[in-house]
Amino acid sequence: MMQTASLRPVASLALFALGLGGCASTPVNYYTLIASSSTQLMSNNASKSTAFAFDLESVSVPQQVDQPQLVVRQSGAGMALVETERWIAPLADEVRGALAANLVSAHGGEDLSGLPQGKRTLVRIRVDVRRFDSEPGVQASITAAWSVRRAPGDAASLSCSSTISEPVGAGYNALVQGHQRALARLAAAIAKPASAMANGGSPSCPANDG
Repeated sequence: MMQTASLRPVASLALFALGLGGCASTPVNYYTLIASSSTQLMSNNASKSTAFAFDLESVSVPQQVDQPQLVVRQSGAGMALVETERWIAPLADEVRGALAANLVSAHGGEDLSGLPQGKRTLVRIRVDVRRFDSEPGVQASITAAWSVRRAPGDAASLSCSSTISEPVGAGYNALVQGHQRALARLAAAIAKPASAMANGGSPSCPANDG
């Protein structure tokens, strides 16, 4: 009887350790908003007449979603932080990287951000993401205020806003892909006036297509 009693705590500890091991082994998935070159939306074949150089400043995102984990909307007013689903980089950097990649690959932009610019005419772009909503199985939506300004001299500027929603299927992969598409559309909205401004045209804010 004494032996049996003395073994019980050891068995309990062993089961507890196994339980901890099971929790520790829960996989963490990482996501990026920068789409692969094969999935980026190609809106046009940019020519030299529409190409433009740009300086994309740091992007701001709402504090509520500025987390390493995905923050998703639940039914009603609920929000959830998903521990096992994470961004590979800070969300603001992911948004900026996705916009810059789309401006280059789909719209003929040349990214001179952080590089010597000399006396070249370029467009400074500022993006302030006001909403970044993630509803698994429903939609990925973004609202952003943005501006383009010609430099050097900041002679001309234009301020606009865009609200973009993309329907998504079930799962976090589909949700992130929805945000990739939304950011590609935001880049397209920015690219047209940015190109016009850089090439001496008269830019205007695009229609907000939702």
